Amino acid sequence: MTKHPLQVAVITGLSGSGKSTAIHVLEDLGFYCIDNLPAVLIPRFLDLCEDSDEVTRVALGVDTRGRSFLDDLPGVLDEIRSRGHRAQVVYLEASDDALVRRFSETRRPHPMAQGSDVAAGIRRERDRLASLREQADRILDTTAFTSQELREELRGIFGRDGVDGGLRVNLVSFGFKFGLPADADLVWDVRFLPNPFYVGDLRPLTGLDAPVAEFVLGQAEARRFLDLAGEFLAFSLPLYRREGKSYLTVAVGCTGGRHRSVVLVERLHGMLSGEKAEIVVRHRDIRR
Repeated sequence: MTKHPLQVAVITGLSGSGKSTAIHVLEDLGFYCIDNLPAVLIPRFLDLCEDSDEVTRVALGVDTRGRSFLDDLPGVLDEIRSRGHRAQVVYLEASDDALVRRFSETRRPHPMAQGSDVAAGIRRERDRLASLREQADRILDTTAFTSQELREELRGIFGRDGVDGGLRVNLVSFGFKFGLPADADLVWDVRFLPNPFYVGDLRPLTGLDAPVAEFVLGQAEARRFLDLAGEFLAFSLPLYRREGKSYLTVAVGCTGGRHRSVVLVERLHGMLSGEKAEIVVRHRDIRR
């Protein structure tokens, strides 16, 4: 029987995707953090934490530096949960271009480059971590994140955990040309609406500008979409909450993620303001 139940956060993912930042954020949130502990030693470390009244939240950084010990992690996670601890795996990743740029800026060698270039090291690491990614509870694509946005996302995931049992709804606008958000639970494609990009005066603006919002919301189809989306969320959010879901990411996509999707996410945010949930808005591709 577990002496002292713990909340265990396992932070993993690709080198350069923000794991160090994540560990620092969790440390600020009161987690006892250890980076690069071999998976086989994790149960022994938790034995010590169980006996301490001061440690209730533990964060573990795990990556390819663990070498063959990575293969032990799935079994270790099963053991952690069987002992009554609450474990959550968060996997951080980013596009190859973003990772190459970050390594170039820091002038650090990639841990799996093995004498080749950074891009080859990234490919090896993706392959090495593929099975671990499949087991993740949350996947965060940090390609378009600033450091502050990553901090806010992690505070949203872990800062409220165990406090009020509420539901956090992430409303994300994005551009299909840049790929789907990896952590999306619901994806709505609004490319059926007229595109402000093809209106000369609107092209350089974004969905945060009033003329673009007026153009998009002036379409009967956009207003109908909002009616249907609002009705679905009003129906489903209490059910997600009832089932114990803590996070729901609703992604709304247009071609480039600068106009239509931004307008509609902003309007959905206003529509959901009365819901018993924390609503967070992120415009992933608005700066591209």
